[in-house]
Amino acid sequence: MAKPEDLQAIAVPEEAKALLAGAGPAASSEPVDFATALAGLKSDSFADKGKAIDALTALGDVRAIPVFRALADGRLLLRKSDGLMVIGAPSGNEIALTSPLDGSSLGAVSAGTLEPLFVNNNLRNVLREAVGRLGLSSSDQAARSMAANALLENATPETVALLREAYGRESVDGVKRVMALSLAAAEIAHPDKVKRLDSIAVLGTASDLRVRALLQARLNQEQDADVKAALVKAFDRMQTKITLYSYVENFIQGISLGSVLLLAAVGLAITFGVMGVINMAHGEMIMLGAYSAYLTQEIFRALLPPGWIGAYLIVALPVAFLIAAAVGVAIERGVIRFLYGRPLETMLATWGVSLCLQQAVRSIFGATNKEVANPSWMTGAIEVAGGLAVTWNRVYIIIFCFLVLGLIALILKRTAFGLHMRAVTQNRQMAAVMGIPTARVDAMTFALGSGIAGMAGVALSQIGNVSPNLGTIYIVDSFLVVVFGGVGSLMGTLVGALTLGVVNKILEPVAGAVLGKVVVLVCIILFIQKRPRGLFAAKGRSADA
Repeated sequence: MAKPEDLQAIAVPEEAKALLAGAGPAASSEPVDFATALAGLKSDSFADKGKAIDALTALGDVRAIPVFRALADGRLLLRKSDGLMVIGAPSGNEIALTSPLDGSSLGAVSAGTLEPLFVNNNLRNVLREAVGRLGLSSSDQAARSMAANALLENATPETVALLREAYGRESVDGVKRVMALSLAAAEIAHPDKVKRLDSIAVLGTASDLRVRALLQARLNQEQDADVKAALVKAFDRMQTKITLYSYVENFIQGISLGSVLLLAAVGLAITFGVMGVINMAHGEMIMLGAYSAYLTQEIFRALLPPGWIGAYLIVALPVAFLIAAAVGVAIERGVIRFLYGRPLETMLATWGVSLCLQQAVRSIFGATNKEVANPSWMTGAIEVAGGLAVTWNRVYIIIFCFLVLGLIALILKRTAFGLHMRAVTQNRQMAAVMGIPTARVDAMTFALGSGIAGMAGVALSQIGNVSPNLGTIYIVDSFLVVVFGGVGSLMGTLVGALTLGVVNKILEPVAGAVLGKVVVLVCIILFIQKRPRGLFAAKGRSADA
């Protein structure tokens, strides 16, 4: 047997000591960084994911906010090729990827190369609370407002305490108002009657549908007569405000739709007014403009630095104009000029051209929809009032359409080409006798009208997907605008487009989209019976004949 003095000490690692002591693995003394805590979300265990969420929340790093939102929405993904964690967003038929570490772009891939990270409903509640915790302490005003808004329906006693503390130090009125609503929502079921009445008074000033649902749910549970009367009064006041905002929103959307119709119809009004041609391929000029925007976007993504992508839309406008104008001249010189004075044949021929253009685009780009992303300066919305917001892309389209209309009016009134165009519109034979080259004016007019339609396609690409059938959606409405407003009249096109846009949006909630369009069509037919030349009739000997 060995003597005690002959025994040597054995070096035992700290992890082994902890295991022998029954305490589990020894805790690391090094602080957990953001990347390490983020990696914990890859675990298949919901419990481990919960620990990772807690660790990220404890770090207080605002980079966790978009990660938590993506995880709750099913947009936090793993790339199958290397297991890299990414945040995904739909981009046409692909998924655009960004890094959760720094927000940098990682390109776009097909959905089949990605694997989503799943969470259960309990973790979704934890994520919403974590977003609220992190956002309330953010230095960004928008982040604080969003965090307070997220706690409107999911405030726990702990987050209410944080929210009350953040409310006390908040200096921005708009953010403070959102925090006050969330605090009032948390105290609507408070045992103290006075606090319930105070919270109802605050909630009654809102126009949020979630607050309305909260008041309605509390109304079914409340037993006190005074509190119940206050709930009814607040609910009715909010309902009136929401109804008024819905009318205002429909009107704004009507103006937006009218601006889209104006862009689509103004080129048609020029060609139809000057040449008397029913161009069924006008919608395809719009479609070519939209695909020009898509092509310009892809070239910017492939060849230029990512920081330049926001400028693609500015470049796409002249590109779309030139492409659509060139195709328009080819149609006029190759088909239409042989069919002047034969409206039925012209309509059939241009309809055939439209089918050929659609099939050509399908063969080149495919039949599936293409997504054209909004530049950063066109994303987001302007909040006019609580529950009423206007998106920036609609605002820019409205401004753009009026700029285009002003430019066309300037061309028609202040240039020699505009003078020749008006002369041909009023009396083609007399214009020819005076030495105006009517054939050249026809070609240039068709180029101008087609180019404007191409720019309309660029605008339309910002509010919807691009497809080979894009033009057919607007061609009928464009003809309605031109006929209703008056052939060849810019003012008639403006008034007709805005009128039809607003009326359509007002009728949709009442009669539905399809029946609303039928009602509009019937009204225009009846109007044309009484006023065949439209709202603003063209003047001149040819028009009077």
